[in-house]
Amino acid sequence: ILLAFRSYAHNWVKNVLTDEEVRDGLLLAAAALVILPLTPTEPIDPWGIVQPRKLWMLAVLVMAINALGYVALRALGAKTGLAIAGLLSGFVSSTATIGAMGARTKSQPELREGAVAGAAASSVATVIQLAIVVGLVSPPTLSMLTPSLIASGIAAVIYAGIFALRSFRETPAAGDAPKGRPFEPKTAIVFVLVVGITLLISALLTQWLGDRGLLIAAGVAGFTDAHAAAISSASLAASGRAQTEFAALAALVGFSTNIVSKTAVAFSLGDRRYAYELVPGLILMAAAAWGAWSVRAFFV
Repeated sequence: ILLAFRSYAHNWVKNVLTDEEVRDGLLLAAAALVILPLTPTEPIDPWGIVQPRKLWMLAVLVMAINALGYVALRALGAKTGLAIAGLLSGFVSSTATIGAMGARTKSQPELREGAVAGAAASSVATVIQLAIVVGLVSPPTLSMLTPSLIASGIAAVIYAGIFALRSFRETPAAGDAPKGRPFEPKTAIVFVLVVGITLLISALLTQWLGDRGLLIAAGVAGFTDAHAAAISSASLAASGRAQTEFAALAALVGFSTNIVSKTAVAFSLGDRRYAYELVPGLILMAAAAWGAWSVRAFFV
């Protein structure tokens, strides 16, 4: 197939892509197809938490998400490309998407509004995916979480919509077809370091406090993955080892601690203004979720 389309491919690489785009594409391919399979799968820390392959997979993920945002920018323009890329990337990793969008604000500050919209839209994907995985494992747990997820999702949609509209109005036309680097490798390394440190802190916290219940476990797990915390809680409820309401509460705790991690990533990888504009939306999501939980508990 490559030989049959060699003329078209040669013209595309030579006349459409820049040298940096070609180099970064090859770098991403090497990171995913060469380095990743060779990375050790066994944990390297005494607590059995930090696994090099999973961390490097996150690095590849960050680079791929940034590249996806770059492609969306080239294809759709800065006014709408980042918001769409953020929503799609959020189904893979909202935290990584927030980091990738933040990194873009440092290299292209004029795209800040669109980057915030994309980061907020990735949280919409988090809510949708959370509802799907919990519903598959324990429908009763999802039933209790539904008001919180709906409220949080609406807050995220509104916040992302506001910044998408601002991006559409304020982004200059010259930014509609940016050319440059699809991603910055240092961004992926910083993101992996942040996740690795968070994992170690979580392990130490768990060892210090011991196994004191589902809430602590879900809260610690939520620092790295809200879906992991929700799935574990829902599984306990489905097996009868935890009350459904308590499992739903634990999932909500994991969702909230994950927002803390997203905030840390926003400040670590994005510029200050990006973080200050995004974090209120994340807080609004958490407040909406807990507010709906309180209202449901009051009327039940």
